Amino acid sequence: MAYDPGAIDATLAAAVGDEPALIAELREAFLDSAKAGLTSLTRASDAATWKDAALRLKGLAASFGAVRLMALAGDAALVPVGDVETLRKLRRAVDRL
Repeated sequence: MAYDPGAIDATLAAAVGDEPALIAELREAFLDSAKAGLTSLTRASDAATWKDAALRLKGLAASFGAVRLMALAGDAALVPVGDVETLRKLRRAVDRL
């Protein structure tokens, strides 16, 4: 799955038009939310909390057109709590936003 760094900006531009300051602000809010979602996953102590956090992150990513993050978060909902490899992939995806 390819990473498209322009997808988020394109999604935001489609939603708010040619407003660079607003796009930057919304992008920052998205990034903050993605980081918070990742933190929720790392703190999850049971399967239900893990799955809920993964699906919230997936929904957030879908809303902003972050396809890779969306797919990884969807996969995370299906693996055991605290799966190290899944968390590593998610951290890398969030860092690339």
